Amino acid sequence: MNIEQMLSMLDENIVERLKTAVEIGKWPNGVALTAEQRQTCMQAVIAWEHQHVDPTQRTGYISKPQKEEDSCSSHSHEETEKPIRFI
Repeated sequence: MNIEQMLSMLDENIVERLKTAVEIGKWPNGVALTAEQRQTCMQAVIAWEHQHVDPTQRTGYISKPQKEEDSCSSHSHEETEKPIRFI
C-alpha cells in the first residue's frame, strides 16, 4: 500500500484518533504505541492535514507575527549596537 492509498482511507475521525494516540502514547484500547507506530501515525496525520486542512489549522502550526517597520520608535537600533570592550 502506498501513501496515497493510505491517505484515501483516512477521514477526520480516524485522524483525530491517530492524533490522540500520538499525544498520549496509547491506542484507544489502552495498548501502548511502539516508537515505529507513533512515527507512522504522526506522518499520516501530517500528510492528511497537508491535503485537507487549512495551513493555519494544521498540527504544529505556529503563528509568526508580522514585523512592523517602526515597531519600536522610542529608540534607534544604533543606540543598542555598541562594540564590546574587554578590559
